[in-house]
Amino acid sequence: MNETTGATRIGSIIAQIREWWTVHVAGGVDQIEVTSRRREEGKLSEHYLFMTAMSGGIAILGLLLSSPAVVIGAMLLSPLMGPIMGLGFALAIGDWEWLKQSLRTLLLGSAMAVLLCACLVFLSPIQGITSEIAARTRPNLFDLFVALFSALAGAYAMIRGKEGAIVGVAIATALMPPLAVVGYGLATWNWTVFSGALLLFVTNFITIALTAFGMARLYGFTNSLSARNTMFQNIAVVAVFVTLAVPLGYSLQRIAWETNAQRIVRSEIRAQFDSGSKLDALEIDFATAPVGIEAVVFTPVLNPEAEGPLARALADRLGEEVRLDLVQYEVGTAATAAERAQLSAARERDERAASSREQALAVRLALAAGVAETDVLIDDARRRALVRAKPLPGANLATFRALETRIAASEPDWRIELVPPPAPLTVTIPAEDGEAALALVQWAALRLDRGVVLTGPAGEADAVAEALREAGVAVETRAAAAPLRASWAAEAP
Repeated sequence: MNETTGATRIGSIIAQIREWWTVHVAGGVDQIEVTSRRREEGKLSEHYLFMTAMSGGIAILGLLLSSPAVVIGAMLLSPLMGPIMGLGFALAIGDWEWLKQSLRTLLLGSAMAVLLCACLVFLSPIQGITSEIAARTRPNLFDLFVALFSALAGAYAMIRGKEGAIVGVAIATALMPPLAVVGYGLATWNWTVFSGALLLFVTNFITIALTAFGMARLYGFTNSLSARNTMFQNIAVVAVFVTLAVPLGYSLQRIAWETNAQRIVRSEIRAQFDSGSKLDALEIDFATAPVGIEAVVFTPVLNPEAEGPLARALADRLGEEVRLDLVQYEVGTAATAAERAQLSAARERDERAASSREQALAVRLALAAGVAETDVLIDDARRRALVRAKPLPGANLATFRALETRIAASEPDWRIELVPPPAPLTVTIPAEDGEAALALVQWAALRLDRGVVLTGPAGEADAVAEALREAGVAVETRAAAAPLRASWAAEAP
């Protein structure tokens, strides 16, 4: 009796909850308006095709540059939410024409995005697999949950009339980047990338569509199917989810196993050598059979017999056959090895800093000379930088010398040579305090490799000529009563 009373109460509570949900939650949804909006957004149009193409183009550029910010920008433009949500709602109400229309819209837009991405990758000089691309080639169960939660948020917002750009980004997170990676795999003929990204895209769009179907049914969107057909439909939806979850769950388990295997390999290699040894490099290829392992060890005492026992120990712990390639280098004590490692790290930092400084120097010289950065010649071995300047409005020889002097002062270890454009030389060298004028004549003659004519009083001209010849300048002198003046040999009167 008590059991019957308890069951009756539970049934009554469930009935009350269902009534509350039907009247106060689902009853407040304008199904006609929601369905109308979903139909409109799922139509094949010029706007849909253009925005899909632009979103795909931006996404593949972001993936090639490994820039999450650019990939997010592509998500903001992606209109793929419309037809995929349309699939779910069409399935919920049993409108097969709408279902076919949404599927056609999705397939055409996706195919166009893939082909555009493939063309961009084919023409791009950058075709390496970046971390952003690699992250979308091995789908796992977590990716299915990302699509599931994105679809739950998207479907709820649409049904409740709260949809907007944020909802579109949530859906596009699971769709546009994998689609762009499919195009990358097609352009590079990389079957692993192509198939992995395609599986991720298909998984995501099916998950989103079926989640939208479930949310629509939950909010009272009904169809004309019989109770038996509806039951079969629900079973089919669950079966699809399970079918997707099994391989993705296996993929997640494999990723976890590989992460643990790397830890085991490092531990076993270190156990074969004393505490003064250092594991310098380790590469594991899980795609081969047996598993390929390459390791480099720096050790004070070489152990020629280590490879065989180590390979057997790794096979036992990993549960798979392994192919081990172990390279040993003999070093000094542990302290010496640590010092060498520190010195090596310091050299690498210095090299990176020097490279960055050279690039900054090239940029400054290019700006000063009015040329492209590639026109600056950097000789790292001789610590020499050379650039030939273009004529600049209002700039004369003194201007270019001042620019060179300023840059050289900030780079005392470098020999900076800024070759000015050809310009007339008409410099008066006063008898007193003429060092600045003499320095300008000497600099211009050496940079342009031209001879100089000194015109003026014989005594002054000979003294200045001697100073210029010692610096390597070809000089002629001409006696005149006028103040001492310097000009190019070809321009002298």
